[in-house]
Formats: sequence, C-alpha cells, structure tokens
Amino acid sequence: MSKLKHLAIILDGNRRWAKERELPTFEGHKVGYEKIKDVCRWCLKRDIEILTVYAFSTENWNRSKKEVKYLMTLLNKAFSEKTDELNELGLKVNIIGSKDRISSEIKKNIEKVEKETKNNKNMVLNICFNYGGRLEIVEAIKKIIEEGIEPEKISEDLISKYIWFKGQSEPDLIVRTSGEKRLSGFLTWTSVYSELYFPSCFWPDFNEKELDKAIAEFEKRNRRFGAN
Repeated sequence: MSKLKHLAIILDGNRRWAKERELPTFEGHKVGYEKIKDVCRWCLKRDIEILTVYAFSTENWNRSKKEVKYLMTLLNKAFSEKTDELNELGLKVNIIGSKDRISSEIKKNIEKVEKETKNNKNMVLNICFNYGGRLEIVEAIKKIIEEGIEPEKISEDLISKYIWFKGQSEPDLIVRTSGEKRLSGFLTWTSVYSELYFPSCFWPDFNEKELDKAIAEFEKRNRRFGAN
C-alpha cells in the first residue's frame, strides 16, 4: 500500500458554490480560502508531509478586474497576517509561481511569510500563486540557456533542478474538486506519475470525510511508474 506523502489540490468550484446559494462570487472565494487552513490541520493529523494548493493561475488574470482585485487582496492578507497561525501549526510555506504582474507589496509579503516560516518542520505548504505549468518549464529552460549549459547536457534530471518545484518530491495524488476532470496547467512537469482523483463536491464543501475518501482511493492504486 502506497503512503501518501505529497498531496496536491486544485481548489475548484468556489464561484459555482456561491452561485448555487445565490451569494456573491467573492463569498465563495472567501469560504474557499478559509478551507485551506482546515485542510492543513487534517493533513497534519494524517502525517502528510507536503500539501500543494493551486490558489491563482496565470490564466486567472483574465477574470474581471473586480474579481482579480479581490483575490489579490485575499491572498495578500494571507501572506501578511497569518504568519502566527502558520507557525503554530509548524507549516513551512513556499509561494510558487511567477513574480510578474504582482505588486511590490505582495512580493514583500511573500518574502516575509517564507522567511518567517522557513524553519518549521511539521509540514510544507506550497501555495501556487500566479502559477502556470508550461510557464514553469519555459522559465527553467531560460535559466539553463542563460547559464550556457550545452544542449547535450540537458536532461530530465537537469530540468528538474531548474523548475520552481526544485528539491521537492513529486505529488503522489492530485485532487481536483467540483467534478472537472483536467489539470489545467497544474504541475505540468511534476505530475507525470501522480494519481488523479476528481470528487464532485465544490471546494468550499470539501471536508475531512472527503479527504479520507481521497486517501482511501489513493491507497487502492497500484503505482508501477511505467514498470509492469
């Protein structure tokens, strides 16, 4: 039976959750944001070592200016005000993604939360913010070219050392809530052998029971990594 060490989640369905309840879209995002803290606690109880969440993609900039502004405010608040809670839980936080189009204030708060949690040991929390899987690969290749590495020396192992996720284990299980069955640019390089699970519940409705169902499904899988 495989042990789930690295869980990754696409936090999908916030807007549809709000629409079903005739609430403003923003309310769905707010409830979804609060859910992340709950899931961190549940993962800690189950000895999961790494939790990676898809919080804001490079494509999300195409949403309305009002919604993007609200999401930026929500995430900036998390980066700037929640350090004490993160430290209490023993979470080491990494903000993974491009720094393009991000305000100087948010960049400053990203540095702050990463610095103030860097010595925590209980669990790693990766927040994919302004993240795109293809962009991650493109940026890795740019760095390789900038360093003048000869083409014949480029390998999968080398590229893995230049991606944003360098130094971390690949996700064992990727969960996407809301019933959508695609990865939408999430962890394009590191997801090649990840198990996939697609519960129908919207992200704000994801609960401890749903987490256990995902873990149980993962433990049934026979992971061969290309072998017979």
